[in-house]
Amino acid sequence: MDSLIAKLYQSTKTILSSKDLALLWQENNEESLYAKTAYYVKKKALIRLTRGIFAKNKDYSPKELAASIYTPSYISFETVLREAGVIFQHYNTIFVASKWPKTIIIDKNTFTFRKLKDLVLFNPAGIVSKDNYSIATTERAFLDMIYLFPNYYFDNLKLIDWEKCGELVKIYNNKELIKRLNKYRKNYAQ
Repeated sequence: MDSLIAKLYQSTKTILSSKDLALLWQENNEESLYAKTAYYVKKKALIRLTRGIFAKNKDYSPKELAASIYTPSYISFETVLREAGVIFQHYNTIFVASKWPKTIIIDKNTFTFRKLKDLVLFNPAGIVSKDNYSIATTERAFLDMIYLFPNYYFDNLKLIDWEKCGELVKIYNNKELIKRLNKYRKNYAQ
């Protein structure tokens, strides 16, 4: 196994962008990077998933892939809320906050990107880094959800930390969202 492949496997990432490969391989020449990447894809040492995005092998993290397609982005919405037990409906889609709205399928994985304004998207409050991707906390995902879907039905609001929501809601700079949050909180308390 040559040194470039060895460098790949030293990385903890399961998904690598062209930029990641350039940094890892210390390759400044775009043509040379393209040639090396094409060679390793042909040799099956890399899997091309989509333009400029590669996996080291088939055991890659779909969430890491989701967060690599567009930057900045983070896993949020139904994906986080389902894992937290706030909603019970199962989705095969991974939902992502991004600058662009789009649904794409890559290697049997469906990703739905939902547009959030830059003021919200670029604010790190309520976002955690985990396993080489960024993901919203339950409260941030809840706020993202009611920000885009004012009347969304949630199955289990007892898992929401209303104090954290009260702090995080400020980053949206949206009076309507504050009213929505208070309505959900009031209805939950009944």
